[in-house]
Amino acid sequence: MPNGERPREKLAALGPAALNNAELMALFISTGTKGRSAIDIGRDLIGKYGSMSALGNLTVSQLAKEKGLGLAKASKLAAAFELGARVAREQLQSIPLDSPERIYDLFAPQMRQSGQEQVICATIDSRLCHTSSTVISMGTVNQSLLHPREVIRPVIARSAYGFVLIHNHPSGDPSPSPEDHKVTKLLLEAAQLMQVRFYDHVIIGRPSPGRLPYFSFCAAGIIPRHH
Repeated sequence: MPNGERPREKLAALGPAALNNAELMALFISTGTKGRSAIDIGRDLIGKYGSMSALGNLTVSQLAKEKGLGLAKASKLAAAFELGARVAREQLQSIPLDSPERIYDLFAPQMRQSGQEQVICATIDSRLCHTSSTVISMGTVNQSLLHPREVIRPVIARSAYGFVLIHNHPSGDPSPSPEDHKVTKLLLEAAQLMQVRFYDHVIIGRPSPGRLPYFSFCAAGIIPRHH
């Protein structure tokens, strides 16, 4: 490959924004296999899973099974995706989580493509600005395992004013299940007992005609706006 087209040299000359997704991935994959360059491997992975966010939701063991990767390269890719996620979370700081639309806009990109149910506790200050995010659980496709104490723990540990609970439905339908209602009720009781504000519980789905891509327990009147 000519020097000007090699990802490392291209990045040095033009900056990272000049590289496409496959080229960026090639920097972490480093070497290809017989008949396939690192760029080819990156391009094939994006084609197989459809998006970078979908790739970022794969575990190291899942990535390692992909042809041309293995554990070492999969670990590098997983680390790169995690660094990107952490940068994104840092950029959330000082952004008010004051509406379900904003909560959806901020968290949906990293959650709506996941094949697993994820539960995140986002802590807020008295201005409702985001101060931290903690992954509470990574569940199966059909259920998520969590207990109210696991949600409240980071809120208390960070002396936060309150929190927002966010989780995704891998099916894409954000309609709450009976278990979602049960957990929300238990969290309301726990938050009142611990004197922290449970601002909202937002379920992330995917856009579909005739329905919102999210469900907000606060907007539905299930979580009181002031409690």
